[in-house]
Amino acid sequence: KYTGVRDDTQRQLFFPYLEEASPRSFTVYVRTSRPPEAAFATVRQVVRQLDPNLPVAAPRTLEQQVARSLGRERLVATMSAVFGALATLLAVVGLYGVMACGVARRTREIGVRMALGAQAADIRWMVIRESLALAAAGIALAVPAAAGLGRLVASQLYGVAANDPLTVAAAVALLGAVSLLAGLPPSARAARVEPTTALRYE
Repeated sequence: KYTGVRDDTQRQLFFPYLEEASPRSFTVYVRTSRPPEAAFATVRQVVRQLDPNLPVAAPRTLEQQVARSLGRERLVATMSAVFGALATLLAVVGLYGVMACGVARRTREIGVRMALGAQAADIRWMVIRESLALAAAGIALAVPAAAGLGRLVASQLYGVAANDPLTVAAAVALLGAVSLLAGLPPSARAARVEPTTALRYE
């Protein structure tokens, strides 16, 4: 892992620096228990004592080096999170719109059900069940597609499998919760339908 944290560990062969044909620069790692700023000052002082003309360029801690090497991955992760949040928001709005429209179109049917003895809880559960069914259909299509696309993004992941079961389970649970929340307002509206008014609804 000499060029990046995602690289596999390989065998290395080291040569003395002075044996290089045209030595230009090299990296020195210093282990210290002192604060980084104090250690940087000490390193610069030692280097000046060895050779006043030898520059020390861009000293940084190991944490900063790791963060720098993962810059592209962090950018991809941030963009993925943003687009994922937008997609979830669109799913909530879309599912809510579908369920609200369905309740409005089935007002007469809901009134008939309530006139025949259906309770408000029954109507509410009917709408929520349909919302969950739509989400289940979407999940059934999305999971295989995500498994196939996981191979394309595997190169951008470090320490996480492309089709990690826990990640997939968390995504499914999140979509289930989102579909439940999207179905609550239409179900509450359906449960408040007055049978006498609904039977005259056109």
